[in-house]
Order: sequence, then C-alpha cells, then structure tokens
Amino acid sequence: MNGNINCQLTALLPTVLAGARLQATALPLTGERLSLYLLNADYPQQLLDPDAVRHLMHDPLYWVFCWASGQVLAAELLRNPQHVAGRRVLDFGSGSGVVAIAAALAGAREVIACDSDAHALRACAENAALNGVELTLAAAFEDVPGSIDVITAADVLYDRDNLSCLERFLERSPRVLLADSRVRDFDFPPYTTLFQAEATTWPDLEESAAFRQVSVYIADQSAATHATGTVR
Repeated sequence: MNGNINCQLTALLPTVLAGARLQATALPLTGERLSLYLLNADYPQQLLDPDAVRHLMHDPLYWVFCWASGQVLAAELLRNPQHVAGRRVLDFGSGSGVVAIAAALAGAREVIACDSDAHALRACAENAALNGVELTLAAAFEDVPGSIDVITAADVLYDRDNLSCLERFLERSPRVLLADSRVRDFDFPPYTTLFQAEATTWPDLEESAAFRQVSVYIADQSAATHATGTVR
C-alpha cells in the first residue's frame, strides 16, 4: 500500500527533475517516530539544467523537503504532547505535513493541515496515511469553520508578507506555536521565545549556519503559559 502512495506522489514531480524520486524517510529529530515521503537524499542537485532551475523558481516543491523549523516543532510536540493533546489544531503552511502529523500523533482531537498548494495538501494526506493518522485538509485559513484551540506554523516567515499572519493567528486562536529560522531580532509581543535548537533541512540543502538555528515561539492568551521547552 505504501509503495502505491509513493508512486502517486512521485507522479507529481516535474519531468525536468531527471533522477528525482521520493522515498519514505524516518526523521531522526523525532526519534524516528515520524516518517515522510521526501526527495531522495542522493538527488544530484548540482546538475540542475536551466529548465529545471526555472521550474523550481516558479513552482517550489516545498513538500518534498522537511525544513529545519518543521522538524524542530514536530519534535517538540512529540516530546511535550500537552501542547496539543485533546485540542483542535490548525497547522498553517503545512508543506509536507510534518507538524500536523506530529500534532495528530501527540493526541490532538482534530488536526487541520492548511496549505494553498494543492500538491502539498496531497502530500499531507499521503504522509498522514504513512504514519497511521488522519488530517483534515484546508486550502485557505479563512475557510476553516469553528473555533481553533492551537495554531502551529513552521518555516512560513521566509516570506515577509506572512508577518501579518502573526496577528491574524491570535485573532483566531488563543494559543500559537511558531518555529522559524529566517527572521532575526524577532520582536512581536505577545510572542515569546520558548527555546532554540539546531537542525537541518532534509534532505540537506547545505544552507548557511544561520538558517540551521531554529527558534520556537509561543503566544498564549488563554491562561498563564506553562513553558515546557528548554534551551538546547
């Protein structure tokens, strides 16, 4: 069954990426409790021809990688399930679905994976099945009905326009968990730093050391915040 799922996702890879394939990959930061269909680690990225580069610039395949901040936040949810256990969670900009799946594994009552990319939503569904959990899928944040107990988001602030989402999150939910490695001098009260950690994108894109430093932030307007993370 998993092999068929993998083939379906592989069909979404553009033909200009010769030699690209997807493979089930266990994530070390999660104690290998969580696996995703990701781009093969030995993909010859240095040999991309101009057509492939243009295609990736126009249509980045965010869902074929597990980005550093997503891994760190997913690992935090698995270590400290009280963040989401029994709650209705919305994961914004889900990509591969790593954080949404971790929330489901941690005992969330319902997890909504939200992403504007239809291929990413399909990857979320297939990756959820790989891990034996179910996700509700949504293409737009505004279209999700009902109350939300927790919003999670990782690796979404690479686009500075998304900084405006920080206020929108708090208008919709009393608690937000956010992971990011791109914004320096982050100062957006009531968000406070929960902890920091080092991680890499997988497969490793050999990004600069600065992008391997992940900060996890929390905003909790429902009650006194009980921070469970530690500086790592």
